[in-house]
Amino acid sequence: MRRFLERHRAILPCALGAGLLCSAAAQAQQISDEVVRIGVLSDMSGLYADTAGRGSLEAVKMAVEDFGGQVLGKKIEVVWADHQNKADVGATHARTWFDRDGVDLIVDINNTAVAVAVNNLARERGKMVINTGGASDILTNEHCAPTAIHYTYDTYALANGAVHGILAQGKKDWFILGVDYAFGKAMAANVTEFLKEGGGKVVGTTSHPLNASDFSSFLLQAQASKASVINLANATSDTVNTIKAAREFNITPKQTLVPNLLFINDVHALGLRHGQGMVFTSGFYWDRTDATRVWSRRFFEKMKKMPSMIHAGGYSAVTNYLKAVQAAKSDDGATVARQLKQMPIEDFFAQNGKVREDGRMVHDMYLVQIKTPEESRYPWDYYKVLSTIPGDQAFRPLSKSTCKLVKAS
Repeated sequence: MRRFLERHRAILPCALGAGLLCSAAAQAQQISDEVVRIGVLSDMSGLYADTAGRGSLEAVKMAVEDFGGQVLGKKIEVVWADHQNKADVGATHARTWFDRDGVDLIVDINNTAVAVAVNNLARERGKMVINTGGASDILTNEHCAPTAIHYTYDTYALANGAVHGILAQGKKDWFILGVDYAFGKAMAANVTEFLKEGGGKVVGTTSHPLNASDFSSFLLQAQASKASVINLANATSDTVNTIKAAREFNITPKQTLVPNLLFINDVHALGLRHGQGMVFTSGFYWDRTDATRVWSRRFFEKMKKMPSMIHAGGYSAVTNYLKAVQAAKSDDGATVARQLKQMPIEDFFAQNGKVREDGRMVHDMYLVQIKTPEESRYPWDYYKVLSTIPGDQAFRPLSKSTCKLVKAS
């Protein structure tokens, strides 16, 4: 018996529950591969590259650097890949990262089709995904996952603010011109939902290919409808080119153009002369507070442009992910996701933020209007913030969620 005790005395304290030292040691071993790896999966070369892309990568690097480059004494590594706006390409990168390269978190994913594929992989592997770039609210409904968080904005919140803001002007009949893939269809569905609730109606719809070269036929359909509002359910260069073509066809000001998703980078490319007066919803504006200005100017020094809401959301998401890893003492996907859902999210990007059980990060959104050239006082001074939309009013309520993670009330 004495030999048995001597041979096993090293493990007896744990076995007998003397537990504090052993528990601490066990927790310290919960960082897989001794490294926390973050993958930035974005459009690095296509039409969404300016609003996400290299800027997203830089924002994530800034977050890691500001956190100290380590968490729980372990190194933080950042890798990146270009999904090329193709679901199969994005899924291949994500699968390789999860299965071979030990990536613990994937962020950005600024394409809904890619994001759905990555959410499915995250669900299967129990890995973390924080979507800071994709828009469709199907990511927190039928495609929700226990370890997937939708962070920056979604089609519901964007449509919510824009539709109610324009309906208040008495413009009830709308024509929807959207991009022909998952994001455009989700946006059109959300716009239609809010119009019905607010007493408006859709008088026509049309869809164009992603990264279209000619918008004339689509705009002529919208013009022929005589709708008060032409609603743009597209994004980035597609939105910019639609607006420019509408000006050329003299569609405005007879019909009001309402973009659902417009980034500050798009306004910069469009110019205030073409964009002035447009009202839409945004999750971030660099010149809104002292805190947003301080961070945005740091970003500008590195990228020579002001950050989009995707860039700011990426910094915030990674910072709060690392805080959750530190608090949970683990980089296990399910563990960190649970921790994030217990933490308040409060920083220069997110006010009154919280992650719900469906994975939606709820935070304040902003109804903004593009300034006239005369109102703009300095470079990138583009928005007037008309109102703040509280998060619990901006995003789809849990009572309307179709996510299977949401407990029936």
